[in-house]
Amino acid sequence: MLDKKLLSILVCPVTKTTLNYDMQAQELISTAAGLAYPIRDGIPVLLESEARNLSAEEVLSIKKKYRS
Repeated sequence: MLDKKLLSILVCPVTKTTLNYDMQAQELISTAAGLAYPIRDGIPVLLESEARNLSAEEVLSIKKKYRS
């Protein structure tokens, strides 16, 4: 589990937008960039080269899930 304070200051290195935490997948999601950054051993890996590309369907689903 990521610390809430840490999560509140982390941003996508590509778009500088906020990230959503997917606890089940252990990823930080940037819907703006369409990327999912892995969390390994509790440490976010915010490198574009390590990120997984999200499909358009995944981005829409995530936006609906985290809409406030």
